Amino acid sequence: MAEAASGPDSPEDDAKRKFREALERKRNKQADLNARQSARDGGKVQGAHGPAQSKRAFRRKSGG
Repeated sequence: MAEAASGPDSPEDDAKRKFREALERKRNKQADLNARQSARDGGKVQGAHGPAQSKRAFRRKSGG
């Protein structure tokens, strides 16, 4: 009923359609980037566990 009152191509519907199309393009682009990234690395975090690369050594100051 709302479409009959405002017409099939109202400016609001046109704006919503454009936003949805833009959002769909953005999601598809992000999905493609994620697919390429996972195929290349297998994940975002690399070497999360294990020894630190350069462990800091703390020494006390000797006498004064």
